[in-house]
Amino acid sequence: MSEFFARRPPDQPGLAVFLNAGDPPLPVLADLMRMLDDCRVDCLELAVPFPDSVTDGAVNRRSAERALADGIGLREVLDFLSGIRPRLNHLRVALLADWSHTVKPMSMPDFVRRVADSGADGLLVHGLPPRLRGGYRQAVRQAGLPMVATCYATSAAEVKAEAAEYASAYLYLVAHYGRSGGALTAGRHELSAAVAELRTATAVPIAVGFGVRSRADIAMLHSLGADAAVVGSAGVARIEHALAEKADVVDEFHAFIQTLSPHSSNRVGGPPHDCPTS
Repeated sequence: MSEFFARRPPDQPGLAVFLNAGDPPLPVLADLMRMLDDCRVDCLELAVPFPDSVTDGAVNRRSAERALADGIGLREVLDFLSGIRPRLNHLRVALLADWSHTVKPMSMPDFVRRVADSGADGLLVHGLPPRLRGGYRQAVRQAGLPMVATCYATSAAEVKAEAAEYASAYLYLVAHYGRSGGALTAGRHELSAAVAELRTATAVPIAVGFGVRSRADIAMLHSLGADAAVVGSAGVARIEHALAEKADVVDEFHAFIQTLSPHSSNRVGGPPHDCPTS
């Protein structure tokens, strides 16, 4: 059974957030991740930054550009993760890497082994060509590394079935086609039907993302049967604002997390924050 989102009561939705490694800078990101852990956020989708993402809007693209400009690549991300992961108790980390920019220059088994050795809890490869999926699946099985599989709410039945078959960390259900950063435009019936279809085919958690920006969005997705919601651009925008204003990034992001969850308790250690709990 996947550990992602597994330690939350059934009446509370799980929460994943997306960030580019290196935005904010890695020392600040370490503090931010400890805050997320203290606040019992379930998952961080941590991206190895890459340029010109065809699925990202302007906010996430600018974030990746800032990280790349600071020299952040796979080696830096894995070294960082190997240092921070043992210090996290609740937060799980799913590493996201782009096939063309990050994975292609090395062998798939070597890449997967390095990710597993870093302590990542799961792996999502962006833009993997279909012809390479078999080798990728074999590599993650051999490494014992849980896999995040993806599909769209409007994907064909056979595509959803394939994603459900191979997901072992969680299944990321993308709410709609297009670029990140927009609103949650998919209809309730469409999303509900997609979640129900996937639920019959897999026992792993189903997390819905793309356009999730608010507590109301998360509650709506939970009411449709999703185990968790993935929040990306809305949080990245808060980091961008904090950096531009030279504000405290961790405090800014904590305030954002508070808007997403009605459940709160005192943060363990560090400055006194009220944090969402499971």
